[in-house]
Amino acid sequence: MPVAAAVPALLSTLGDDVVARAAAHATHLDARLTTILHARSHASDNLATDLMVLGVLFVIAYALGRLGKLIRLPAIPIYMLVGLLASPHTGFFPLNFDSADIELIAIFGLILLLFNLGLEFDQDEFFGNAGRLLISGGTYIVLNMGVGFLFGEFVGWGTREALIIAGMVGTSSSAIITKMLIELGRLANNETPAILGATVIGDVFIAVYLAIVSVVLSGRTEFWPVVLQLSIAAAFLVVMFGVARWGGRVVSRFFRTRDDELFTILFFGLALLFAGIGELIGVTDAIGAFLIGLVLGATRFSGKVERISIPLRDVFAAFFFLNFGLALNIAQFGSVAWLVILAIVLTIVLNVVSGELIALFNKMDARAGLNIAAILMNRGEFTLILATLSLAAGLDERLEPFAGLYVLIMAILGPVLAANSEKIGAVLIRPRRRAVPKEHNPVLEEEIALVDAATRGQQSEDSEDDQATREAIDRIVDQAMRQTDDSDTRKQN
Repeated sequence: MPVAAAVPALLSTLGDDVVARAAAHATHLDARLTTILHARSHASDNLATDLMVLGVLFVIAYALGRLGKLIRLPAIPIYMLVGLLASPHTGFFPLNFDSADIELIAIFGLILLLFNLGLEFDQDEFFGNAGRLLISGGTYIVLNMGVGFLFGEFVGWGTREALIIAGMVGTSSSAIITKMLIELGRLANNETPAILGATVIGDVFIAVYLAIVSVVLSGRTEFWPVVLQLSIAAAFLVVMFGVARWGGRVVSRFFRTRDDELFTILFFGLALLFAGIGELIGVTDAIGAFLIGLVLGATRFSGKVERISIPLRDVFAAFFFLNFGLALNIAQFGSVAWLVILAIVLTIVLNVVSGELIALFNKMDARAGLNIAAILMNRGEFTLILATLSLAAGLDERLEPFAGLYVLIMAILGPVLAANSEKIGAVLIRPRRRAVPKEHNPVLEEEIALVDAATRGQQSEDSEDDQATREAIDRIVDQAMRQTDDSDTRKQN
């Protein structure tokens, strides 16, 4: 074939091949584009469904919350109950929503809960009355945590699990306690300083306890690595407490802005930053958030931070409690029900004993001790935090339903007992009747003595002493008559 004729044929063949490849490539692109568009459409549908489901859940939480307010029920069990109803394990109504879908938002809720706990920490009360506070708070912690650990060992799930159970049953909810004191109008009660003192010591203990728990849950068994991690945790605590105590003015310089938006971004960023630092050095994100909250609470902008952070805390905390409820499986409650009942009975007994001891140390009566016990009995967010940490560390899975059922019952029972503790005290404890001392009345005593002498002197009426006695009696009677006449005259005028 001549070259002149072969070239067009070759070009035609190459052109057909290029066209075929281009067509195949275009078909492949169309298929990929179709897949991407379908995936995006599916993701968009899922996003719409997730948003609608969350909206429905929060509307239900609002409705149940309004009912709960009638008996002063806190929001924690309400959010957990809504999450439990929406859990895929429950199937009470057709909502398909998994806890993993809001896990990151739930972590924000955990961080802000501990951040606000540190923010509201009363440093002046702690450092100014450390001795008195240690007596009240130390009594409560030693008794409840000690017996709680023995109870955990009795459960038989393991020593690390026993340490977690001790924290669950031995630590109160600062948020619920503060809220109950305000709602019940007991801020001015005699026992309230002792309650707040025990709460302050409890907050400090939580910081130390979480640092220890983080080391225990890490699974390390070698001596020196454990000592090193505990030393780092202790140094972190000491440094942050020191900055909070003496570095408030320095830290305040970083918050000089009138822009609320930038102000919010700054403290929220610091909360996340120190939560990450706490997680990195092995003291958990919760304790990192608590300590930076402690530092910001020492600045002159603490009021502004608290004013802005509380609504954020409430919203994100709702996600945390809702997420915990979503992860619960109601079918697992039966396996831990009897242990939860024992834990509740133990909690009530220990709180009554410790409440009465705190009242005794502060020279208050038994009724005040019952009020202290009922308020400190409230359990809530910290129990759920411990359950979350234990699951992340691979501890016994029964800790989750145990914590869930325990908090659901205690978060309802605690406020009910607190609201009625004064009535319960009035029924169970009758006030001692103190003998009213007789008022010293010289005139009355003289009259009694004279009458007695006159009576004895009836057998010797002619004696001079008896005559003097009768004359004295006549003078007293005459004086009393004149006072009566003068009183009647004044009334008539």
